[in-house]
Amino acid sequence: MRNPWMSIAFNAWMLGIEAATVIGLRTLKLVAGGAAAETEARRMVSEKNEAVLTLQGMAVTGGLGFTVPAVAAKTLTHYRRKVRANSRRLAKR
Repeated sequence: MRNPWMSIAFNAWMLGIEAATVIGLRTLKLVAGGAAAETEARRMVSEKNEAVLTLQGMAVTGGLGFTVPAVAAKTLTHYRRKVRANSRRLAKR
């Protein structure tokens, strides 16, 4: 049998790396100041709220699964998708 926790651990590690990249890109944008920095700060907060509310909705409706590994894997997938989208968007500018 395959151990699901190995894949989960790898995805958690990748999420950490991707999140660190986004933090760096966002920091550069915020340090530059101006209207773009204010927009990014507001966007960051609203995206975080939206991501957690979506995840809570999935948890309540059973969308995350019913086993601990399934919940962990789907939670990481949810956040990695959001972080990757931010990374691509911030790297463009």
